[in-house]
Amino acid sequence: MTAVSQVRPDSASRIGSTAEALSVARELAATFATDAAERDRDRRLPYAEIDRLSESGLLALTVPARFGGLDVAPSVLSEVVSIIAAADPSIAQIPHSHFVYLNLVRLSAGEALQERIFTDVLAGGRVANAQSERGGKTIADISTRLTPADGDAGRFVLDGEKFYCTGSLFAHTLAVLAKLDAPAGDLAPGEYVAFLPADSPGVEIVDDWDAVGQRTTGSGTVRFSGVEVTAVDLVLRASATSAPTAYGAYAQLLHVAIDVGIARGALTEAVEFVRTKARPWFEAGVDRAVDDPLVVQRFGELEVDVATAEAMLAAAGRKVDEAVAGSAGAPRRELVAEASIAVARAKAVADRVATPVASALFEVSGTRSAAAGTRLDRFWRDARTHTLHDPVRWKYQHIGRWLLRGEDPPLHGVI
Repeated sequence: MTAVSQVRPDSASRIGSTAEALSVARELAATFATDAAERDRDRRLPYAEIDRLSESGLLALTVPARFGGLDVAPSVLSEVVSIIAAADPSIAQIPHSHFVYLNLVRLSAGEALQERIFTDVLAGGRVANAQSERGGKTIADISTRLTPADGDAGRFVLDGEKFYCTGSLFAHTLAVLAKLDAPAGDLAPGEYVAFLPADSPGVEIVDDWDAVGQRTTGSGTVRFSGVEVTAVDLVLRASATSAPTAYGAYAQLLHVAIDVGIARGALTEAVEFVRTKARPWFEAGVDRAVDDPLVVQRFGELEVDVATAEAMLAAAGRKVDEAVAGSAGAPRRELVAEASIAVARAKAVADRVATPVASALFEVSGTRSAAAGTRLDRFWRDARTHTLHDPVRWKYQHIGRWLLRGEDPPLHGVI
């Protein structure tokens, strides 16, 4: 089954400041939270909510100033993402690849492609990834291919199948990772990202995502059969991932923001449940659950955990800001390495916090919180699913190697 919404909103607002961006994010988060549990229960895809994101101007926050955008710092964007994730983690994850691939366009695309993509995003356009595949030995194995069209060095045919294509059901543009095996015109062999309209002939977007969490992200299959692509649509991925650009730290920062937002959302729900629905344990000798000293103690511990994760996210965001902006006082490679390590530390903490806090929600709320109608399990399921991105065990490896041996983290785009 294919269910795609590629109609652009009638108009998109222009956000004029960081303060306005955060205010708009909070307003939208409040509305998204209202029906988040029902959307999760019914797996009702958030087409209207994603349109509201486009209309709000939030999806254009990182458009460079020379194209008319606000060009916010990574730390600001991560705060916006975390705010939305606390309300609905699926909605927060949908534009993750949108922002990551806008960053690729900014770093590495030609002028014509930059103009096309950034103008479209300012008007409400959305980008989604078609990167990972199933069936290879590792996630780095890519079988999708670009083949030069007969007699035209500037045109190609794209064939392949992708999975984990988050946001593809809501996208206007797909960013497709594919390999070119032999030189073609001015293009060397390598991995390229093709930016193509989601409704291009030969593209099939399939609604088959069935994970236990993040159920409404539209992260299923996209198939490409003889899709026409031009050289202008292609960006060499290595130009961003094989140089100290902070591309990986930027992408990982947004993943951390989603995990931290889930933790905050779970704790907020727990507070509301205990205040309004939970009963005290009889041995506490109190009339209200909020007066049970053991419950009070546990909430204090959970708040410290979540606040620590938020502080780590903010600190990592500042490091990524420095790496992206550059500094006359430090080599760029050093700034990027420090940013990657800071984000790795933040992700390790977020991983330790998000799933346990989402589980502790039931511990502090009591047996009635486990009733199916509460849908409080969605935070744990979302945390468990999203924290599988880019395993933390490798973050610890890179942190340890950097600390003990002075080894910079690798430039492969996922740290």
